[in-house]
Amino acid sequence: MSDSPAPARPLEQTLFDEWPANVRALFDGSSLTDKVGFTASLLTVDANGHVRTSLLSVGELYAPDSRTLCLALWPQARATRAIAQSGRAALSFVCDAEFYQVQLRVAPLPGVAGDDSGVVYLLGSIDTAEAQSVRYARLTGGITFELQGEKSAVLERWEQQVEHLKRAAAASSR
Repeated sequence: MSDSPAPARPLEQTLFDEWPANVRALFDGSSLTDKVGFTASLLTVDANGHVRTSLLSVGELYAPDSRTLCLALWPQARATRAIAQSGRAALSFVCDAEFYQVQLRVAPLPGVAGDDSGVVYLLGSIDTAEAQSVRYARLTGGITFELQGEKSAVLERWEQQVEHLKRAAAASSR
């Protein structure tokens, strides 16, 4: 029998039911220009049981409080249809060298007066969530992108979407 200590677990896993401060700051709807390139994967399961992925930016995500996340999706998106059927989705992303996966229960948010974008607003609440990292490797990013062409138009649309998400979230909590 060996007296050597058990090897350290290479996987560090943190379970949470409220957004950590760094993630909340990422989804706070501010400084969108500084957050361009961040991408989250929204995973849903369609009626045929197929897993579908939609890539979302900070212009489509807003955390109004520590336990919820508002999403802006196009009505024709497969994710929108899948969520309408199941009321569930998972969001995966990298933030500050950790991999996050958050299981969400999702419901529609009411529309916002003056919003003619056609975007569907949803309110997700954290069901279960975890952050993972390993000591031997540091995540330096997830899926990232850079805006091309109409960067200012995209940023303006994001600003409007996040403002609509903020108003819809505030209206739903009354």
